[in-house]
Amino acid sequence: MFKHILVPTDGSELSQATAQRAVSFAKETGARVTVFFAKPEYPIAYFGEGALIDPTTPEKFAELADQQAAQYLGEVQALCAAAGVECNTTSATSDIPYEAIIEAAEKSGADLIFMASHGRRGISGFLLGSETNKVLTHSKVPVLVYR
Repeated sequence: MFKHILVPTDGSELSQATAQRAVSFAKETGARVTVFFAKPEYPIAYFGEGALIDPTTPEKFAELADQQAAQYLGEVQALCAAAGVECNTTSATSDIPYEAIIEAAEKSGADLIFMASHGRRGISGFLLGSETNKVLTHSKVPVLVYR
């Protein structure tokens, strides 16, 4: 049924466990995987009385974000290689991860987004929401949430 699965990762333990299950699912169904990481935007510093000055330049910040993306994407890519699952990687710079995830799914032609639920509960879950919930409510691509 599913032939191309987008697996977003943020490098967390839960995200890695979800990626392992996504790779297993892809192997069982004969699907290929595209792994996605949303790199953060360069934080805009506000200078003023008592403000801390960040010595990191936008270029250095982008370089560090690229290194982080390569690490996280590489970890899932290694899982795919070990399982014999075709894998591509992609990343985008965005401070709105759910939008970047949906856009990556659409651009890559994925027919399923397989992602973790970060399990916020109670008031914090209600007030803060989660990227998973936002993907669920905004995506036209089906979403499988792994807990």
